[in-house]
Amino acid sequence: GDRRLVKLSEETWDKIFNVNLKGMFLTCKYVLPVMAKQGSGCIINISSIASVCAAPFVAYKISKSGVNSLTHQLAMEYASQGIRVNTVMLGLMNTPMAIEGFVRTTGARKKDVIKLRNRLVPLKGGMGDAWDTAYAALFLASDEAKFITSVILPVDGGQSARTR
Repeated sequence: GDRRLVKLSEETWDKIFNVNLKGMFLTCKYVLPVMAKQGSGCIINISSIASVCAAPFVAYKISKSGVNSLTHQLAMEYASQGIRVNTVMLGLMNTPMAIEGFVRTTGARKKDVIKLRNRLVPLKGGMGDAWDTAYAALFLASDEAKFITSVILPVDGGQSARTR
């Protein structure tokens, strides 16, 4: 898996970039002509607060930073065609992939992982969940957000604002 740079294999780097950044690139590449032809559209990318905070997983961090940059670039390129491009930047989420992955790589107990991750979130209640992500994306896709483009929206319970 992902790790510090000097211990990271090129194969792992490529795999993480293919999923996190190339996937966004290809999606945008093929949907933008359709949106441009219809004169409107809304793209919502998914990033992580790891992109703006110190993180031990270098490929993940840099790939998500690339998503943020892609969002800004495309938002400015396509704004005149009525296409909005934004990103939902997630903090710690209580999802099976996140929790089980941490359990698998650390050997910690699931309940301990959840407790630790909840403590890292400033907002009362701890980690967010898939619904928090969905509601943020739904808002950005809605008519209520018609004047919002090039935004990297933290959905993180205050994590990205926290000083270490």
